[in-house]
Amino acid sequence: MLAKHCVISALGRLTSHSPSSSSTVLRRQLILVRALCGSKIHRPKLIRAMSSSSEADAESVLRTVTPSLDPKRHKGQAGKIAVIGGCREYTGAPYFAAISALKIGADLSHVFCTKDAAPVIKSYSPELIVHPVLEESYSISQLSEEDKRKVQEKVIGEVDKWMQRFDCLVIGPGLGRDPFLLECVSKIMVLAKKFNVPFVVDGDGLFLVTNSIDLVDSYPLAVLTPNVNEYKRLVQKVLNCEVDEQNAEDQLRSLAKQIGGVTILRKGKSDLISNGETVKSVSIYGSPRRCGGQGDILSGGVAVFLSWAQQLKSDTESPSENPAILGCIAASGLLRKAASLAFTKHKRSTLTSDIIECLGESLEDICPAS
Repeated sequence: MLAKHCVISALGRLTSHSPSSSSTVLRRQLILVRALCGSKIHRPKLIRAMSSSSEADAESVLRTVTPSLDPKRHKGQAGKIAVIGGCREYTGAPYFAAISALKIGADLSHVFCTKDAAPVIKSYSPELIVHPVLEESYSISQLSEEDKRKVQEKVIGEVDKWMQRFDCLVIGPGLGRDPFLLECVSKIMVLAKKFNVPFVVDGDGLFLVTNSIDLVDSYPLAVLTPNVNEYKRLVQKVLNCEVDEQNAEDQLRSLAKQIGGVTILRKGKSDLISNGETVKSVSIYGSPRRCGGQGDILSGGVAVFLSWAQQLKSDTESPSENPAILGCIAASGLLRKAASLAFTKHKRSTLTSDIIECLGESLEDICPAS
């Protein structure tokens, strides 16, 4: 016990007073502490990570919520994520979100997409479980209203078979704006709420939510991840005003509160996160390269970290902070670190796929697997 105490104290001094210490030294310290005390040693750092200051300590949150690799665990316990999205025009976004979830550490990643998108997404990776169940208007245009209703019921039924198995959904990447498809997805969101399944809404899912706020209103397990334009439309719809950059934190808090306490991750130079009560920011430097698809990585990451934070709630030493807030901080911090690493390697040619390949290395640097 004395040895454990000494090592923990030494680590505390290292992390508290030596911010410039190399990651290699810190990783060696963490490996030693884990060997003596297990992964729970990281959790006290959450006090600093979630202090009254707006800026969150993303690395401490990552260490808190990331589970250790335990040979006693079985497939699925590290997370089962499902992406609802993918149509004829957009097949990359759902792939990026789903594969990012796996690269971060989820065990299983599903994609529910249209029949046209399924073969394409399947060809990207054999790691994904792809369900070609969604329908667009063009494919049912010749059907009667009654037959269209039956098609919709079939779509919902196919998703319903799986819903209770998932730890979190990502709704919107590559979804498109087809009216029939959006109507089906709105019913999938209602189904998710029925079973208390958390979901992250991004991309065209935010278009759907902005026009139907009741889909997420007062659902604490909903996370919205708007970019600058999507956020502008949300503010105009809900607060009936324009974006106020001078009072960005207060406005974000008001917006989240007005929607009933959902968590909103406003993407930007600094990511701002609020559930209507607290506001946290993540300002770790990422990459000047703004290639499309990084938001899809973020949505997949939020889903994984949110599900891991949810699992901590059953632990006697679980953090009291909102799992959605923790998930957003962790995902934002990791994406920014991975983007920075990818940019050092590829510079102007950095693509989203390069950032995805850096997710594992970036997480390992913060949370060593062994």
